Amino acid sequence: MYEFCTYFDKNYLYKGLTMCRSLKKHLPESRLWILCFDDTAYDVMAKLDLQDIKLIHYTDFEDDGLLKAKSNRSLVEYYWTCTPALPLYLLKKFPDMQHITYLDADLYFFHDPSSAFQEFGENSIFLTEHRYARNISRNIDRNGRYNVQFMIFRNDVTGREALEWWKQRCIEWCYIRREEGKLGDQKYLDDWTERFPDVCVSINKGIGLAPWNIGRYLIEFRNGKLYVDEDVLIFYHFQNFIILRHGHYLLTHEKLSDVAKRFIYSVYIDEIENSINIVKYINSSYKYEFINHKRNRLRDLALSIIINLRNNNVVKNKRDAT
Repeated sequence: MYEFCTYFDKNYLYKGLTMCRSLKKHLPESRLWILCFDDTAYDVMAKLDLQDIKLIHYTDFEDDGLLKAKSNRSLVEYYWTCTPALPLYLLKKFPDMQHITYLDADLYFFHDPSSAFQEFGENSIFLTEHRYARNISRNIDRNGRYNVQFMIFRNDVTGREALEWWKQRCIEWCYIRREEGKLGDQKYLDDWTERFPDVCVSINKGIGLAPWNIGRYLIEFRNGKLYVDEDVLIFYHFQNFIILRHGHYLLTHEKLSDVAKRFIYSVYIDEIENSINIVKYINSSYKYEFINHKRNRLRDLALSIIINLRNNNVVKNKRDAT
């Protein structure tokens, strides 16, 4: 059994459920632990009663250090603070668990991720690089070399030590701003290949495809599979994919090829809409809090116009994305 963990609240419920369904589709022998940050997310997921999906209520998870941090940062910053705490919580709670893989909730699996564990081998930590398509040095300096999106930790001394160190750093400082070489939970990973032994950095291009790096690769659909250059696409990170309102989506700020729109984003829109229908069937009173454009109406209008002119990335339905 492969063990995974993620977290989300009611506003990420559709994306989280979509990720969960894609993981179970391609790796049935997996168990996913979900930290639910509010009662709504917990209740909806509990009613779904999905196989090998284990729920953790936030009140059962939070400790004194996390609660103190919760009082001095925003909600999103607090969620980021919890990133290292969740896999550490599970490794401590279940000493027989061999390893745990943290997943961002806005991933979508297109293929069996077991190849990542083959690459991981006997190492203690598994990381994925951003592999930026442009402004590489600047982006590494600003946003970090590694992305938190998919991280494996073995339940050994090194794996637990790394998580303990990372958890303490995030409790001390985890904010959505750049300060003294830090940014959220992510920039702390920059020196891990020197700080900790037995760190595996993935070289598989199909692990970690995302808006910030898709422009550097040839994306092809052949023999029923998506390829990133010569590697099969394992998962895509749908960063900045926004549900504007039902049937209206902002895909990304980056330029996309027709292949990416048709075989990556169109598929994801279908699955997001399936998740919306599933949630509505389970809880007809659930209301997704769509992104509020009123706060920065002029900025968002200008951004949408720029994106639309550049890439037609604001779509009204699946057909517009193909």
